[in-house]
Amino acid sequence: MKAKDLGIAVVGSGRIGTLRARLAAKHPAVRFLAVSDKEPAYAKALAELAGADFYSADNDEAIAHPDVNAVFVSTPEGEHAAPVCKALELGKPVLVEKPLALSLNEAEAILKTLKATGGTLRVGYSRRFKECFLRAKEQMIHGRLGKVSGGLARVYNSRAQTFAILKRDPHATPVLDVLTYYVDLVCWFLEGNRPVEVVARGQSGIFRDAGYSAHDVTWALVTFADGAVVNFGIGYALPARYPTQGQSDRVELLGTEGTMIIDDDHMEHLLFSEKGIPHPYVPGHSVEMAFLGSNTAGDWAMGEFWGPLGNETRAWLDFLATGRPSVHATPEQAMLNLKTTYAIERAAATGQVVRLDQDAYR
Repeated sequence: MKAKDLGIAVVGSGRIGTLRARLAAKHPAVRFLAVSDKEPAYAKALAELAGADFYSADNDEAIAHPDVNAVFVSTPEGEHAAPVCKALELGKPVLVEKPLALSLNEAEAILKTLKATGGTLRVGYSRRFKECFLRAKEQMIHGRLGKVSGGLARVYNSRAQTFAILKRDPHATPVLDVLTYYVDLVCWFLEGNRPVEVVARGQSGIFRDAGYSAHDVTWALVTFADGAVVNFGIGYALPARYPTQGQSDRVELLGTEGTMIIDDDHMEHLLFSEKGIPHPYVPGHSVEMAFLGSNTAGDWAMGEFWGPLGNETRAWLDFLATGRPSVHATPEQAMLNLKTTYAIERAAATGQVVRLDQDAYR
């Protein structure tokens, strides 16, 4: 296949936008790079770091630039809708960070615009691009577990990172912003078998005392259409200097003909340094001991970025340039994830069983 030249706009010049821009600048099909941020200094700094051809404090200006033919939306979670819709209206494919939005109304507006424009939109659930989960999906495609009857997906992290997320957007709770990764993974593994019912409980304390509504710990039982029951859990209030630098997680699937256990806690690679180890997500925060490999996005090593976000970014650029298929989450899958995590939040807040109505799965 002949590769198409790409002009990329990265909207949002924070941590993830910076990674997307630096990776795009290295891709052989990218001939033009624009970056933007509502804070002009951030956009300028990223332009200099990534060698961008254009930068702006106006997101729409970057999206509409005549040399741009595809867009990454890496703004804070609650600010996805406007740039995504703008790019789709201009006929430019979009990869937006997860979740699709923090509001169901805004997510519906995005899907409405997508339908009206007939555009291309994918959502950045980068866990799909981690090798252990790609291997797991391959086993599910071959049906090696038989019928899945249930399982578990849980993730831990320190409160230092949670506070950083909540300060950026107080509505980006651990369930909506992080557990969504594992809802996506399980729904991807059980593709076609949708969640129908949620029971959940949450424990408040640390974040509530700091003025946020987020639970410290949330556990949920989610029943799927065929009766499979999966336990989802998140504990994002571990001590601030806990060694995880992103996510420590575990996924288990139990089937009639097999079982699959994915231990992704990263305790196998420890680093202790009296000089301190900078935290990749929390500026100015360091730890003496770190679980290397737990950085959710991946790591820089030997001048290259390795890991899920790097794999995901390159796969998206390959798709744009050549049409090569990829496993990025579709908008419909992202909406299912959003509705399910909202159901977990509601169930934990009310103590009631929450049913997911079937018309949500269009």
